[in-house]
Amino acid sequence: MTVSDGADAIARRLAQFDDATIDELYGLEPVFEPDVAAALGGSPTEVVVVTCPYCWEQYETQVDLTGGSSTYVEDCQVCCQPIELSLAVSDSGALVTLLPNRMD
Repeated sequence: MTVSDGADAIARRLAQFDDATIDELYGLEPVFEPDVAAALGGSPTEVVVVTCPYCWEQYETQVDLTGGSSTYVEDCQVCCQPIELSLAVSDSGALVTLLPNRMD
């Protein structure tokens, strides 16, 4: 591939000028857009039931899906033990899994 071919390929991509192309060219992460998610039936947060790995009681908690997949610590609402929650979010912003783990 020559320099001219490479320049032509970039020019064709710039002619598309859509959000995904711009994000890829500049190395940007996808942006969560609440209006778009709401129109598609998605939500930036979701209420889930967690089973505590210490006391085995269940409680409800709200997870933030806007940050993508992550791991964070939350205290059990029943026994107050720290639980490491591993959150998996799909590329479309939907909740895939929430896994509670003991921290001892």
